[in-house]
Amino acid sequence: MTKKLIPTALAAAMLLAGCSLIPTYERPAAPVPTTYPGDPAQPSGQAAANLPWQDFFTDPRLAGLIRTALANNRDLRVSVLNIEQARAQFQIERSNLFPALGLTGTGSRSSPNAYQAIDPSQGSVSSQYAVNFGFTSWEIDFFGRIRALKDQALAQYLATDETRKAVQTSLIASVANGWLTLLADDELLEITRQTMVTREESVRLTKLRFDNGVSSELDYQAANGQLEAARAAYAQQQRTRAQDENALALLLGAPVPADATAGGAKGLDGIKPMPDVPAGLPSDLLAERPDIRSAEQQLIAANANIGAARANFFPRVSLTSSIGTASSEFSGLFDRGSKAWSFAPTVTLPIFDAGRNIATLDSAKAGREIAVAQYEKSIQTAFREVADALAGRATLGEQVRAQRAQADAESVRYKLSDLRYRNGIASALDLLDAQRSLFTAQQSAVNSRLLQLQNQVTLYRTLGGGWATRDGNGEKG
Repeated sequence: MTKKLIPTALAAAMLLAGCSLIPTYERPAAPVPTTYPGDPAQPSGQAAANLPWQDFFTDPRLAGLIRTALANNRDLRVSVLNIEQARAQFQIERSNLFPALGLTGTGSRSSPNAYQAIDPSQGSVSSQYAVNFGFTSWEIDFFGRIRALKDQALAQYLATDETRKAVQTSLIASVANGWLTLLADDELLEITRQTMVTREESVRLTKLRFDNGVSSELDYQAANGQLEAARAAYAQQQRTRAQDENALALLLGAPVPADATAGGAKGLDGIKPMPDVPAGLPSDLLAERPDIRSAEQQLIAANANIGAARANFFPRVSLTSSIGTASSEFSGLFDRGSKAWSFAPTVTLPIFDAGRNIATLDSAKAGREIAVAQYEKSIQTAFREVADALAGRATLGEQVRAQRAQADAESVRYKLSDLRYRNGIASALDLLDAQRSLFTAQQSAVNSRLLQLQNQVTLYRTLGGGWATRDGNGEKG
């Protein structure tokens, strides 16, 4: 009878455990329109979330930088370690569902004081030795408290994994944008250098005309001022280029290779094109954006926490049990007749806790409402980011075309003004105005092209692209 008592009790406890007080989870409705503004046209192609970054960023220089960043970036490394920590925490919570078995050995010797009765047959010193195998204070999860905490830890772990994917998508996009910025910096430096050469020639020509009494000192000083302005712009752009390279090096976790921007004689137009990706519907973002999936897992965790808080109002049943041997002599521990066992269930019923359990439940419910609001905000933020990128895709192409046409027109105007000035038809002010307009138009054309390329990167990221990758065999993982 005794031998069957403990296994029977354990089996009954396992069958009774499993009641859950977690509220039924229902995904909140997406608080965004069903289509993007203007219902933009959808180009054919693979969805961004399913398109490996190697297939989107096909330029080998950029691909090399991304691989370096994925290997060395500290923010990504921290996010990976956070996953390991969350996994360990889940295993801790899960282990509480099972009894922790252990082997204990105890021994004691004591002598009674003068007021205690002494058994002459036992002598003046009593001894007790025992060896037991069993578990202590195992809480039987009748009302699902431990299971709710385990589910909460699991959701936190899954949220952390999604956060790591979000960090990766952001990192890849930041590296791509940083690299494009460096290419644009190099273009702007070359434009400024050419402008300096042109203005130096203007100063030389104006000085020659001034020395021969053809033009006034006003023309000479105006030309000289334009030259110094170009030199100041060149110094500023050198500083900006160095700072942009430092920012990219931080993302890479390593110095920017010298060949990262080499071989780009055509600048931004010399990179391999990035494919257009379909935007899909706003509802697709719920499954494709890692940050939205992370927010939903946080909501699931907060929902599970309510179940744990509810279980605090019900009794807790814990069980202590052991089997072993005991003897008053160490040498007799394993003799016949020394077997000993214990079976001690404990029931704790909350009666008065000064409102602690009610406050805990209220806190858990408020935490769920916070998680709902954060989940909805993540959807709204994603919708806005995609809508902004789609607006950029619809308009930046025309802006780039117009500003390049303006730069071409200003180039022709400058050449004609220079020719007229050399032949004494136009004034020096006309020439200087043409120089300023050309310089501004060329800079604007480069910056608008940079915005167009960065907008492509942003759209890829905001649609959930960047966490899918291909292994060495070309398979997506």
